[in-house]
Amino acid sequence: MIQFRNLTLTRGVKVLLEAASFQLHPGHKVGLIGANGAGKSSLFALLRGELQPEVGDLEMPPNWVIAHVAQETPALDQPALEFTLDGDVELREIEAALISAEANHEGEKIAELHHRLSDIDGYSAKARASALLDGLGFSQADLARPVSDFSGGWRVRLNLARALMCRSDLLLLDEPTNHLDLDAVIWLEGWLRDYRGTLLLISHDRDFLDNVIDNVLHIEQQRITLYRGGYTDFERQRAEKLALQQAMYEKQQRKVAHLHSYIDRFRVQATKARQAQSRIKALERMEMISAAHVDSQFNFEFRKPVSAPDPLLVLDDVDAGYADKKILNQIKLTIRPGERIGLLGKNGAGKSTLIKLLAAELKPLCGKRVEGKDLKIGYFAQHQLEQLRPHESPLQHMMRLELELKAPATREQEHLNYLGGFDFKGDMARSPCENFSGGEKSRLALALLIWTRPNLLLLDEPTNHLDLEMRHALTLALQDYEGGVILVSHDRALLRATCDQFVLVANGKAEAFDGDLDDYKVWLASQKSEQSASPEAAPILASRASGLNAYAQNKAERQTRIVLRRPLLKETEQIEKQLEKWQQEKAALDARAGESTLYDAENKGELQTLLKRQAELGGQIDEAEMRWLELHEQLEAYPEIN
Repeated sequence: MIQFRNLTLTRGVKVLLEAASFQLHPGHKVGLIGANGAGKSSLFALLRGELQPEVGDLEMPPNWVIAHVAQETPALDQPALEFTLDGDVELREIEAALISAEANHEGEKIAELHHRLSDIDGYSAKARASALLDGLGFSQADLARPVSDFSGGWRVRLNLARALMCRSDLLLLDEPTNHLDLDAVIWLEGWLRDYRGTLLLISHDRDFLDNVIDNVLHIEQQRITLYRGGYTDFERQRAEKLALQQAMYEKQQRKVAHLHSYIDRFRVQATKARQAQSRIKALERMEMISAAHVDSQFNFEFRKPVSAPDPLLVLDDVDAGYADKKILNQIKLTIRPGERIGLLGKNGAGKSTLIKLLAAELKPLCGKRVEGKDLKIGYFAQHQLEQLRPHESPLQHMMRLELELKAPATREQEHLNYLGGFDFKGDMARSPCENFSGGEKSRLALALLIWTRPNLLLLDEPTNHLDLEMRHALTLALQDYEGGVILVSHDRALLRATCDQFVLVANGKAEAFDGDLDDYKVWLASQKSEQSASPEAAPILASRASGLNAYAQNKAERQTRIVLRRPLLKETEQIEKQLEKWQQEKAALDARAGESTLYDAENKGELQTLLKRQAELGGQIDEAEMRWLELHEQLEAYPEIN
């Protein structure tokens, strides 16, 4: 069990946690939540023994094995599979001891070591390591490649595989999904659900948290609170707690105001002095309740595009790739204003290639890429962060961008107000961005992109390094955005809330995917089953085949229901628009009916006309509302398949 007793944690002069007390039991899966800089990573360092508390105690079983993901990976010549196996330290120690014992012909020791190797399931270690690497997106050929061959993002995956390979009692994961694609995120969820140790997880992915954790530790205002349940449960409980705290605060403030009023009125009167003094002492003894406080929320919106060509962009039988290497064939894609398209597909299938093609960073190998008149693209990708000028502040970036756009000059205060919506406030708006965190750089890149007023957004993993509050603000902003959106993301909450259609990038194609994210999970399972061919895989193949059949059936049912729902939805929308017009007209008539001058003798004709129209509108509204209810009852008979 992990136990914090009245613990205070500091970093330099900054207090991160104060008087923290809670218990975590073996097997708990805990999400660690809090704003950037609140102390989440420092808490991990404390658990690893790299920091010591200023005050209080931390108790942990002394023999627990702790696993975490290393931040750096040296450019080793060691094969990826062997690097992953190094995560099991005891396994490596036994292997080294066996080599020594066999060289010295120590038969009894060899037998003991083989017995221990069997106890820790060491004979299947290579198979387990291979399965980890496969789940994280590595191919069979990758297993023998040296670590130095892999790029930075893939080395992060190797570090994650190595941490998962460790037979740990406590697993500490800090944003493990940042460099994963959606299929690897889904695989990792399943692995973590089956993990038998205690898990502490820092993540800004709502769906990932909800699918893995059973407790939440929330750091706010130097306090830490333990909540039972997943992330959605935490949000509900916290909202209830804040509402109660605010109600208690307001009640106490009314009492305080009443006491002050009494004291101010009667403290100078001899007959009331004793009662006034009594109330002064009551105020002094009162333990004040603070107003409910929520950490500052991001608040921004996309500026309205200057123009909206239709279509925005067309790809007509386009082949895409690099030099002589073709990656995607015969792409047909038309993007219109208001469309929100999510790109699905495995890592390396060509999603980023398609985005670069749309952004005109890649030229078509053949076919036509046709831009609408006045197309203005806003392209966000991780390499954009590298284009920020380290020695310039957010404000300087904004002013430079305005010069590049040749836009009318904007007052400095307007720039500062705009940057404040992305949490660049006070001195931070004028500070060089060289020391900014990854999340702060991502926010700045987004702020610059949004300022350009694009009519087509191309977003390639925009939520990497963004915290939950910023992801929520981005989701709301995208929902109100009037232009077209192409989105690549492993954040399913963002995909669900933002995209109304998907394109599957796979097997050299980019084609419309008739399904949702749950269907995509089934599609991934079917792909794995096709790649498996061993007899041992037969039970898995059977279960996946049934999943594939379910997908096909689901697809057919969805198509039928779409056909049946479409005319009902269309009529519903027409009625809603007509109702809005009638209700506005009726409200204006009601307002006129409330004017006394209408009832003067000279306005008799107008009054009769008004009353007649009021009656007509009342009947039309009642009839339309009844029809609206009937349509919704019919829609309930053909529900959408989730």
